[in-house]
Amino acid sequence: MESVTTITIHIENYMRENDLKLQHFSDITGINVGTLSAILKGSRPMSMNQLNQITSAMGLEKGYFYETYGVESFIESSPHWRRLEPYLHECAELGKLQCIQQVITHVTDDRSYIEELFDVAESFFAKGLKEAALILYECVADSEKYQHSERLALCQYRIFLLQKTLNKLTNLNAAVKFEPYIDKLNEEMQLDALKDLANLYSTMNLWDKVFELAEELIRRTDLQIHLQSLRRKRKTRVACYPLFTYKAYAILHKAHVSGERRQYIKALEYTGIYEDIVNKVNDPTGEEQELIELFKGWAEGNRHLYKVLSGDFEVLNDYLDYLDVNHEEISTAFVYIIQAANQYSYNIDYTLNRFKNQINEIRTKKYVKVKRAYNEQASNFRYIRLFYELAKYRLNQNQVDRGINDLITSLQRCVSSNDDMMCIKCIDLYGKYRDRASKTQEEQYTKLIDKLGVPTFRS
Repeated sequence: MESVTTITIHIENYMRENDLKLQHFSDITGINVGTLSAILKGSRPMSMNQLNQITSAMGLEKGYFYETYGVESFIESSPHWRRLEPYLHECAELGKLQCIQQVITHVTDDRSYIEELFDVAESFFAKGLKEAALILYECVADSEKYQHSERLALCQYRIFLLQKTLNKLTNLNAAVKFEPYIDKLNEEMQLDALKDLANLYSTMNLWDKVFELAEELIRRTDLQIHLQSLRRKRKTRVACYPLFTYKAYAILHKAHVSGERRQYIKALEYTGIYEDIVNKVNDPTGEEQELIELFKGWAEGNRHLYKVLSGDFEVLNDYLDYLDVNHEEISTAFVYIIQAANQYSYNIDYTLNRFKNQINEIRTKKYVKVKRAYNEQASNFRYIRLFYELAKYRLNQNQVDRGINDLITSLQRCVSSNDDMMCIKCIDLYGKYRDRASKTQEEQYTKLIDKLGVPTFRS
């Protein structure tokens, strides 16, 4: 680590090498000559704005001195919030996370800054500066004196949201750690937390847990709707969405769980229930109408879906017409269409050919982008399942070369996501057709297995 005078020495060396007098350098930086003189003498602290002006005048990139400035101003000197706050914002904007971590670890020894750091974390979160926000939330949570405070609960909620990855085990650990804090959140925010937890557990196929959370979400939403009806004056909304949305979404989850349990009649019943909920919203606002249309669209598509899953392929063309208009549903729909075709030995070559461009587009995307409530983890899992089911279908249809290519596509994403269960299913299916794989396919497969640390051999 450079000494505390490093920035001053850099400035003085620069002035000497460029034969600059103090007044001339003052003119270049736009800093008053008296102020500049005091800074160089060490009798006046340097602000972030002054540091940026000096850095620019010296022809250096913004942030060049940030690490040293952090040591000077906040570690080897008593920190002052008036300088610390802009420093954190500047570091976050430039992605200098190590600088933030270094300073915050030292600063949180003084609990008097906890409230201010939390407010900055919220600001970062709102701006989408996720990694910087996570550092602050974790520091605040570790330093929070009151273990039952709403602020600690909100920190843990934000940490849960920010720590979600494509690794299922990591996500499960984050969910288990966060869940005990739900009751300490604002009552409306609890609805968002339950929704987010249900979404996460659905990516892990933990259907009993999803159903349990959906029922709890319904209960708490009904309570909030009742409390709202008793108020003479409507208070500012804290939840992300209008209240009816949470009840409809919870019942949508129950329909999904029923579908996964192959209880298709029950799934259709739930579909009718959440559609009735949104249809009964009186005098909807623009935001509410948009959500109503979203749920009605989901209901239309899901009715076709559950009929196809139950073996009724007469509705398939109607479902495909729906997907022609609702492209964002294709990645989800085709997982189940192909699954049904595999289950009932039904030929869907026409269907696959009709949507071959969309399927190829999904294949080439890093992550499947979908709308609103769907999240990255769910999109990733659908990608894995889509190409696994497609591989099964093509292998059953004796389209072996294409089927193995699809299987390798699914396995690639399984490996990168550490999805052990789907890895096992892909490996098992590949083993049945391994003797018909091309040399290139075998090489691709072996490389993927090597990443997993699984021994390979031919039977």
